[in-house]
Amino acid sequence: MRKFPKLKSKAILSPMAGITDVIFRKLAKKYGAGLTYTEFVSSAGIVRKNDTALKMIETDLEEHPVGIQLYGNDINEVIEAAKLVENDFDIIDVNCGCPAWKVIKTGAGSAMLNDKNKIGKFINKLASSIKKPITLKIRTGINNKKINAVEIAKEAENSGAAAIAVHGRTQQQGYSGKANWEIISKVKEAVNIPVIGNGDVFSPEIFKEKMEESNVDYIMIARGAIGNPFIFKQINDYLKKGEYDNKNPIEQFKEYLIIAEKPDLNFNQIKTHAISFTKGIENAAKTRDLLSKCKTLEKIRKTLNI
Repeated sequence: MRKFPKLKSKAILSPMAGITDVIFRKLAKKYGAGLTYTEFVSSAGIVRKNDTALKMIETDLEEHPVGIQLYGNDINEVIEAAKLVENDFDIIDVNCGCPAWKVIKTGAGSAMLNDKNKIGKFINKLASSIKKPITLKIRTGINNKKINAVEIAKEAENSGAAAIAVHGRTQQQGYSGKANWEIISKVKEAVNIPVIGNGDVFSPEIFKEKMEESNVDYIMIARGAIGNPFIFKQINDYLKKGEYDNKNPIEQFKEYLIIAEKPDLNFNQIKTHAISFTKGIENAAKTRDLLSKCKTLEKIRKTLNI
């Protein structure tokens, strides 16, 4: 088993569909994220050299360590995809937590939580075939009547997983309700590999509180980083000094643009980020409406006065 690397920060950027592109990851790394993950990528797309999938797995030399999150129901296809990309990534992660119907109907994502033995075999075959550490991200269970995160974590550890991330919600919850950090704590008590907690961490204060309560090794930041990747510097400063500064979200977006300005940049992706970076600014709703109608980068700049 390849060991999970020791990270410089306790805060990790969670994989997020439509958010964690290479530019956003590089910005999060600049602000102090200990590790970044790609958005979840179809193993079949990589194997078939789908243009969209290949675009999603672009990396930058400055963002290491970086992980790729793969999803798929066919272990042989996942292994093939992992072999194609392992030289570009430090960690290969298996998505066992996505609650989206288009994913679970194929037997992938959180559908895998129905069978811990399948997850165990999946991880074991992958860890035996790939030279990089294998991690997985799960949820607490399918629903409140089927909470099995501890059992799955034990199975994953015995099968060769280098670390496990636990989102404190069930598949049924999706992103509603509250994350259950008690279950995350139980997972940490049950295994010896690093445990990464995830769910409802939107500030440095909450980050520290959850670290102390759960005793996890690291915490993944997901929605808390959308529109504010500066949260990684805030967390690192708060843990070190007990205080932190704020950074205007539009200033953060300007930094995103500086990194993103290259010939093949995806305009729709940039517009999505532009809208997310309006969180907390004056007249945010009106600005978001104007941005949604922009058709050029110049229009976005004009709308945001940058």
